[in-house]
Amino acid sequence: METLLRDTNLIKRAFWLVRLRWVAIAVLLTSVLVAVRMLHISLPTTELGVIVAGLIIYNLVLFTMLNHMTSGDVSPCHKTINRIITFQIFADIIILTVILHYSGGIENPFFLYFVFHMIIASILLSTRQSYLQATFAIVFFGLIVLLEYLGHIRHFAVEEIAGNNLYCDGSFVLKTFLVFSTTLYLVVYMTTSISRQLSRQQQWYENANTQLQEKDHLKNEYVLRLTHDIKGHLAAIQSCLGIVDAQTVGPLNEQQIDLIERSYRRAGKCTAFIAALLKLTKMKMTNTLEMERFSLKKAIFNALAAVQNRALRKEITVDHNIEAGIDEVYGEPVLIEETIANLLFNAVRYTPQKGTVKVSVKDQKDFILFEVSDTGIGIPQEDIEKIFDEFYRASNARGVERDGTGLGLSIARQIIERHGGQIWARNKSTGGSMFSFTLPKKG
Repeated sequence: METLLRDTNLIKRAFWLVRLRWVAIAVLLTSVLVAVRMLHISLPTTELGVIVAGLIIYNLVLFTMLNHMTSGDVSPCHKTINRIITFQIFADIIILTVILHYSGGIENPFFLYFVFHMIIASILLSTRQSYLQATFAIVFFGLIVLLEYLGHIRHFAVEEIAGNNLYCDGSFVLKTFLVFSTTLYLVVYMTTSISRQLSRQQQWYENANTQLQEKDHLKNEYVLRLTHDIKGHLAAIQSCLGIVDAQTVGPLNEQQIDLIERSYRRAGKCTAFIAALLKLTKMKMTNTLEMERFSLKKAIFNALAAVQNRALRKEITVDHNIEAGIDEVYGEPVLIEETIANLLFNAVRYTPQKGTVKVSVKDQKDFILFEVSDTGIGIPQEDIEKIFDEFYRASNARGVERDGTGLGLSIARQIIERHGGQIWARNKSTGGSMFSFTLPKKG
């Protein structure tokens, strides 16, 4: 897996160089046009035009080759991609040297653009390869400068950029070339040093992340075993309390009945908390869901029916509006129905007597948008970003119901995100809150 990720990263770098070259081509073409048409600088436009055309063809060939190499099931190996990146930087140095030759040679201050190639090489290649690229740039550019100086090849003077005949001034050429050479080596040294430090830090973070994942898995296994055992003991306690509360083993006085009922309710809340914790832990550990096509409309009506009695006790009106055509989606039907019911129960729980809860389900082409709004207590602004965290409860929610688990919304988020959707909450301007989630139609 680590090798696959490394090779994938290299492929992205190879494509990045191609994209960067398109930018360079556009800049070169624009610069030549501006220099000739607007600044009236005399340049060998025919030769530079041929270079631009060659660059375009070269980049198209590279892009096509990389697409072809990565289109199949088997990706090219690390060495192959590394060679392609090395070749690209090598070829770019040659191209830049030729461009400089036709635009003033060593008299053109833009020879410092070699620095960009050295930075790219130092980031993408090994330290040894980076120094080799710097050496090649110095030798190749130095050869062009020397041949121009000796008169073996033509010098294309650009008088508007630099003074004339500086290319044949031995002192100027030597000093400039020494500065050029030392600059390239210093850039490679500094960039590779920084890259090595960043690479070591990245490796440290990756190792730390792997260790955290392993520890988190161990924690989840521990929680799973522990909560499963506790759930069994609580079920036994609740069963015994139920028998005593029913006075099957003998009559109870009023004080005893009150204590037994309170204990029974507490045991029930604790059992519900453990069940929710078990469910959340199992989802984290398995990271898989058994998906199928099912009727979302049926799941919504089942959830509405489940919350109806509680809404009636508080005289809360529950309305729904489901757009026509909404029916089948791809997912885990039980978990989706449970998520909808959870949001509805929360809306009813935190809405005062004679309030209103509305369910809206809309078709958004590729996904379904589900919304539950209420006229309840709303969510404090500082709590909105945290209410989907595990064990977190909004401050005003604790005032309404002190014994909530703080896991319901966390479970809802896990379920919706595992289905490829998103879930969020906001306050309405008219009062109350709205919880929304999206659900893709297809898997």
